[in-house]
Amino acid sequence: MASVFTHPIVPVALAIALGRRRVSLPLVAVGMAASVLPDLDVVGLRLRIPYSSDFGHRGFTHSLVFAAAVALVATAGAAWWHASRAATFMFVFLSCASHGLLDMLTTAGRGVEYFWPFSTHRYFLPVRVIESSSLSITRFFQVTGGRVLHSELLWVWVPCLAAAFIARAIRKGNAL
Repeated sequence: MASVFTHPIVPVALAIALGRRRVSLPLVAVGMAASVLPDLDVVGLRLRIPYSSDFGHRGFTHSLVFAAAVALVATAGAAWWHASRAATFMFVFLSCASHGLLDMLTTAGRGVEYFWPFSTHRYFLPVRVIESSSLSITRFFQVTGGRVLHSELLWVWVPCLAAAFIARAIRKGNAL
């Protein structure tokens, strides 16, 4: 899986690209939370739910249906996020759905049930360049964290932020 530090970069980049008039700071915070929410499925490992189960790690919580459900729930708070219901839905949906895509780019695991419940096949993308983060916090900070963060900076942070600032510059250029 990509690390908890990297999943939120997608909503941050989207917010930079779209601008504060379209995406408020409270909505960015909701998007950041939605981007890490799918990994709550690790609780299932403690409950002895098999990794390969639909309810195991990278199962239904990493799907587009789950992302849509999270976005739908978030629309109830659209007024609090200072956004329209449509903007809230799309922003939160993209934030949550990005989690599965990033995990499909990782070098380990058993794939992502991205199209659950329509398919229980677990997918990876053809290119798997993100060093997979450990599920153990101790192992992450003592052994693998540096390698993981290096690959995430290279393959997620830099491209996302570069695209965001390019989109922002284009948007501002068109506003003149």
